[in-house]
Amino acid sequence: MDKQVRKAVILLSGGLDSATVLAMARSRGFECHALSIRYGQRHVVELHAATAIARVLGAADHRVVAVDLNAIGGSALTDPGIPVPEAPVDGIPPTYVPARNSLFLSIALGYAETLGAQDIFIGANAVDYSGYPDCRPAFIAAFEQLANVATKAGIEGRKFHIHAPLIDLSKADIIREGIRLGVDYSLTLSCYQADAEGRACGRCDSCRLRRQGFIDAGVLDPTCYLLS
Repeated sequence: MDKQVRKAVILLSGGLDSATVLAMARSRGFECHALSIRYGQRHVVELHAATAIARVLGAADHRVVAVDLNAIGGSALTDPGIPVPEAPVDGIPPTYVPARNSLFLSIALGYAETLGAQDIFIGANAVDYSGYPDCRPAFIAAFEQLANVATKAGIEGRKFHIHAPLIDLSKADIIREGIRLGVDYSLTLSCYQADAEGRACGRCDSCRLRRQGFIDAGVLDPTCYLLS
């Protein structure tokens, strides 16, 4: 009898990091169920990128779940009244979305339990990132512990594992790994204020980190920037 394929839920934003994570999970033999969240983000065009990435990288399916974080605001990504910074800022930037990764992982956890999956992948990174508190190893470890006391599957012994394979990689290292796995980064979108055609601003924190990552990796940046 063939060994049963392990299912995994992959949080897929449409950006560079999550595309790399999907490719990594596939390379490890998981049947990948991609999950994207429409949370009221101003760069909602990233979901079109997620759809293309899920298809090209062979996800078993791709589901988009809607949650309205505009209702609580508090972030430049969900409140049009808060500008996206176009220069480095001290401390945690206004693009931080309160409780975003907690919410995303909670939805992924529910989806994984209904699928019978015990593995969840997220593209959190604690090296080349913007200082978000929910991108740190301590948060990932704490959520995994929560998952195993807050679910029927967990208390019945079917333990969940939260994978953050990029957590200690530089952006350049992430890009190199993605290239090795055949990721087409021209399909990805990282910009916080991309236009309706998916063109990146070239100025926001995410664009700066992405651009520098390609430079450091020695790889041609395929991003379409509004500004060179």
